[in-house]
Amino acid sequence: MKRGKLIIFSAPSGSGKSTIINYLLGCNLNLAFSISATSRAPRGEEKHGKEYYFLSPDEFRARIAKGDFIEYEEVYKDNFYGTLKSEVERIRESGMNVVFDVDVVGGVNIKNIFGSEALSMFIMPPNIEELRSRLIGRNTDTMETIEKRLGKAEYEMSFAPKFDKIVINDNLDTAKHEALTIIKEFIEK
Repeated sequence: MKRGKLIIFSAPSGSGKSTIINYLLGCNLNLAFSISATSRAPRGEEKHGKEYYFLSPDEFRARIAKGDFIEYEEVYKDNFYGTLKSEVERIRESGMNVVFDVDVVGGVNIKNIFGSEALSMFIMPPNIEELRSRLIGRNTDTMETIEKRLGKAEYEMSFAPKFDKIVINDNLDTAKHEALTIIKEFIEK
């Protein structure tokens, strides 16, 4: 059985990345989503092993020390996110292609580790003003949080040239089809 390939997605919050990933997962491309680990508490209906692998900060640090992560980041004090090697191997050994939804630093790191076995894609909003409108339209964050996300978005967008492909999401259907074409091409080679 052929080992699966890796497809990495990064983007600023509000760029449509999750919507595009969910579309692609339903496109019969033999894709499986890599579930990240986090030390934050579950939110709402989130379940261990479905949305995330929930670990305590101490468990997360112990797994870092054991070398269990491909990449990880401490986003805030004691608030870790990371990609477990075991999760990626489980998916690849089954012959499925692994889909990652990671921050820009994690995306660049995974690409560096796996080289040509991985495709890195950056989903770019058309501009900061459109991103602001989308974040406000979600109606899930305070204006203070939105401004923080926009500040972070400018930093994240500076990483776009480090990715294999950039998909500009100024029209969601066009962006979905562009991502689909790129991934099909990558998987088939």
